[in-house]
Amino acid sequence: MHELKSYLVRAVRDWAMDSGLTPHLLVDATVPGVAVPAAFVNNGRIVLNVHPRAIQHFDLDRDCLRFHARFVGRSLPVALPIAAVLAVYAHENGQGVSFPEGKATAPPREPTADAAPAPAPKQPQSKGPTLRIVK
Repeated sequence: MHELKSYLVRAVRDWAMDSGLTPHLLVDATVPGVAVPAAFVNNGRIVLNVHPRAIQHFDLDRDCLRFHARFVGRSLPVALPIAAVLAVYAHENGQGVSFPEGKATAPPREPTADAAPAPAPKQPQSKGPTLRIVK
């Protein structure tokens, strides 16, 4: 199963642009793999305008977001693991989606043929009422 976060980032960005608004990302710049100009990081966070007028070569896949953005007149590459995105929202009204901070969890893996099946969790025995069919 694919992680939902990258789909939500794309959806909110598209919604903002379709609504005539400016999509922004709040990014945790301390996450490994984040490539942004350090001079623009404040308290480990950076806010990035991801409207097509502000960036070039936008590429969003399930794991990473890449584009070129201008910082003080220079076009620089930006790379963001999806795990680093803390929020995507419209600058003008603040509407969007925020994500919980912390390490991203990997989706559960399918068991391999070598692995022993996990024991089924025990169901607590209920001492409450029970139903039975009466004919």
